Amino acid sequence: MKYIQAIFFDFDGVILESVDIKGWAFGKLFQGYPEHVDQIVAFHHANGGMSRFDKFRHIYKNILQKPLLNEEFKRLCEDFSNLVYHRVLKCDFVPGAMEFLRKYSNKIHLFIISGTPQDEMMKIVNTKGLEKYFRGVFGSPTPKGVWAKRVVNEFHLDSASVVFVGDAMSDYYAAKVNSLFFVARVKDSENDIFEDKKVDAKITDLFELDTLFQKLVLNLKVTQ
Repeated sequence: MKYIQAIFFDFDGVILESVDIKGWAFGKLFQGYPEHVDQIVAFHHANGGMSRFDKFRHIYKNILQKPLLNEEFKRLCEDFSNLVYHRVLKCDFVPGAMEFLRKYSNKIHLFIISGTPQDEMMKIVNTKGLEKYFRGVFGSPTPKGVWAKRVVNEFHLDSASVVFVGDAMSDYYAAKVNSLFFVARVKDSENDIFEDKKVDAKITDLFELDTLFQKLVLNLKVTQ
């Protein structure tokens, strides 16, 4: 990689330490099925980055083995959003996140590509005062790989000079299918979901992301 033109960030677990909040919400949402709660929460954690819409469909079809009616689907979406929204707003930033955004947002394109619903993601970013750091904020139901390709094309980026920072397999596959440089955020080395994957780099926080760029002697190509 000769230079960095843009960085795509997942949000939960990369910008905010909000992954555990989503797991708690799934447990709360399905507490009426105590015999399945552990399996549901485990499925959520094993599929970080998958949209909640797809998770609900999978849970009903493969775990609860019952039809998911439109009314129930709508209720699940609304209840989940209500459960997590205010907790996410109070959530801590990943160490180094704010420092990194302040340092690089006026030098290169920064984007959020998340599995959180688009409207909710925008609302969180705006309420946290983060909108000034990002050229775009993108969420579900459009898959991350589709967003990544669309942003590369619309902003006339060189995919070989784009970094995707994520903590979920959906981030890894979105990066790989679009030939992007993938940096895995692994908070706990004992729970490294990328252990058997060929990732380009691993970090524990965004201070390390900054250090990584400096070690690689990667230049920044100003694209604003």
